[in-house]
Amino acid sequence: MAVQVSKTGTGKSYIGYDDKGYLWCEELKVVDVLKNVGTSPFFLYSKAQLESNFQAYVEATKGMDAIIGYAIKANNNLNLLRILANRGSGAVLVSGGELLLAEKAGFDLQKTVLNGNGKTMEEISLAVTKGCLINVDSEFDLEHIIQASRQVGRKARVLIRINPDIDPQVHPYVSTGLANSKFGIRNTHLEWFLNRIKQESSFLDLVGVHCHLGSTIKQVKIFKDAATIMLEFVSIIRNAGFHHLQFLNIGGGLGIDYERQGDVIPTPEELVASIRDKVKEAKLTLIIEPGRSIAGNTGVLISRVIGVKSNGNKEFIVIDGSMSEVIRPSLYDAFHWIGLIAPSSGELSKFDVVGPICESADFLGKDRMLPRPEEGSGIVVMDAGAYCYAMASNYNMRPKPAEILVDGKQWKCIRRRETFEDMLMLYDQK
Repeated sequence: MAVQVSKTGTGKSYIGYDDKGYLWCEELKVVDVLKNVGTSPFFLYSKAQLESNFQAYVEATKGMDAIIGYAIKANNNLNLLRILANRGSGAVLVSGGELLLAEKAGFDLQKTVLNGNGKTMEEISLAVTKGCLINVDSEFDLEHIIQASRQVGRKARVLIRINPDIDPQVHPYVSTGLANSKFGIRNTHLEWFLNRIKQESSFLDLVGVHCHLGSTIKQVKIFKDAATIMLEFVSIIRNAGFHHLQFLNIGGGLGIDYERQGDVIPTPEELVASIRDKVKEAKLTLIIEPGRSIAGNTGVLISRVIGVKSNGNKEFIVIDGSMSEVIRPSLYDAFHWIGLIAPSSGELSKFDVVGPICESADFLGKDRMLPRPEEGSGIVVMDAGAYCYAMASNYNMRPKPAEILVDGKQWKCIRRRETFEDMLMLYDQK
């Protein structure tokens, strides 16, 4: 199938429909993949899409010092991480487990950042030992970093996470840069942190500042405004005697076109261009933390239709996929485009697309105009590459699905479907 030109994001789409109404992933018909995989639901990823999305950030940051730190929390499949690590990506971590996974995947740990408002001593000690950058998120977090540095016998490289108090105009659950956020320090309390770091200069090396506004952001101006504010803090910190600041970490959060209505989403080039001159003028290395905009449109969830039913004035398509695979609609009221994977002559009607989980919140999409499908036919939930498998659960004792990677005309299973026996292994069965 020919590569489609996209109006949004990184410019190309490797998952899309042909003129006859068949869904393709790179050079494979998805109906054929479904037949060969057998069990459903499963996640299906495009290697070419992943590489293209990352390359867009590489091109955007050419001519400046920068670390593209992929946010592992978005999708932590080891095979996908290795693809990014091999292309020179850094990594952004939010747990000790992700740090160990980044090391396993081959990331340069000098190009990783440990975030988090509740990092444990074990996680901090591991990060200090491995030479990761560590964001300071609070007074107690700073004290824990000092303690870990003493115990490890190695100076910690730290950035201060400052809340710029900018509204990213997104769902409140994915907004992280406002003054009342649980993340970051009060910007009015910066002087205390600087004095404390000076007192413990044998254990701390302040190398930069960090902010993160939230997720699904669709306006470049928000990043530009944040960078302007953060550079003012850089000047304050340098004037306080910290002349060797190296990094401005602007966070991540660039949105993607979930609605697929042709909305123009800022590209990585537009994002970086809005702050490039100021960052270079300040002689800083830019750290950027993309997750969703690299992994989001790389993957889809493929399910089968269990049946169609009516309850009063509402019609439902019941599928074997559910909120345990894609929780974003239930958690954030998020939108994912849904369609059949093959042409259908069924009558067009309005449906709620729901799963078999014993929860009224188990829906993938509401009020969707779709052809009435036959039982067993394939259905796709698009743009499920980020924050879907990573947030999947075994609720209702459902096994987590397989993950399949397409590379041109080939596909392989990069994480097998769980079994009932896998879930039993964690119990004490005596």
